[in-house]
Amino acid sequence: MTTQELFFKLLKYKSITPNDDGAFFFIADYLSQYKHTIIDIEDTKNLFLYKKFGEGPHLCFAGHIDVVPPGDGWSSDPFEPTIRDGKVYARGTQDMKSGVCAFLQVFKQIKEFNGTLSIILTSDEEGDAEHGTIEVLRHLKKIDFLPDYAIVAEPTCEKVFGDAIKIGRRGSINGVLNIEGLQGHAAYPEKGINPVNLIAPILDKIAAHNFDEGDENFAPSELVVTDIRAGMEVTNVTPGNLKMMFNVRNSTNTKKEDIQKYIENMCEGLNFSLTLSQSSFPFVTSSETLIVKLLQNAIEEITTCRPKLSTAGGTSDARFLAEFGIKTVEFGVINDTIHAPNERCGMDEVEKLEKVFLHVIKKF
Repeated sequence: MTTQELFFKLLKYKSITPNDDGAFFFIADYLSQYKHTIIDIEDTKNLFLYKKFGEGPHLCFAGHIDVVPPGDGWSSDPFEPTIRDGKVYARGTQDMKSGVCAFLQVFKQIKEFNGTLSIILTSDEEGDAEHGTIEVLRHLKKIDFLPDYAIVAEPTCEKVFGDAIKIGRRGSINGVLNIEGLQGHAAYPEKGINPVNLIAPILDKIAAHNFDEGDENFAPSELVVTDIRAGMEVTNVTPGNLKMMFNVRNSTNTKKEDIQKYIENMCEGLNFSLTLSQSSFPFVTSSETLIVKLLQNAIEEITTCRPKLSTAGGTSDARFLAEFGIKTVEFGVINDTIHAPNERCGMDEVEKLEKVFLHVIKKF
């Protein structure tokens, strides 16, 4: 099966989270020379494939087969891949069946390696991710088979193929601030306690506040207000409470406790409550790590482009791998149409990605 045939095969699976639509049965059969383990929990399907070639390090390629719903606005069937102007149009072309296709094709052809090669695939990365990659890693830890290094084939490039890899990710902290007042008549503001008035003097000290100045790996950890609401959408009643929601994409320099302390200090003297939850933790893999250097060199060899090292963007399953002490990097195709109508990817990008992954394995 050619790379294009494999890519089209994967794209035709209607694998909307958390359904793999049978893709994992095909993949296990396609890589029948590898041992495989199925780790399904509730409605999430997970597949782990591996082969021990030698006594050296364990290198894992990770990804997800699930995609977001296609939505409206497509010019062709989102699950019938179509080539137009050198681009393949279908849901999942960039995020991330291109990456999955590339490493599956490499694994199909590789004949030797000085250690163990493996693949982690899940059907629930785009959803809650509660029973996906994290559960595979827990299983591998139990049997003492965690990888030493991992490449997650998420789309990372910005303008041209090969211009960026991710060596880390920011964490994500969500916050809800409630300020209590006293509802009243708009004609008698002195008889009420308007929480809008209470937050007004401190809002500019909260919104867009940087908890750190950033460093060579991370941008500053900025508080981003995502929603503020109070009142009953009428003009004659002052609100009795105010609710503000926010998010902080935090670096390794800022912790949840830092945010809590700052908000509490800002709201001192007010009747308020604050709830913070951390959905992911930040991580960074040193630029001097073997896997980073090998990946950079491979990209430069294949594309003549020296990729920058980035930690920008949202979260991915790379956070789970890093949590288990696995030296993790991310590299994939250009990221400019993910989750959008008419998601598309150049076929040449998939073929170059395959060459990059093969080069890494051969030089490991």
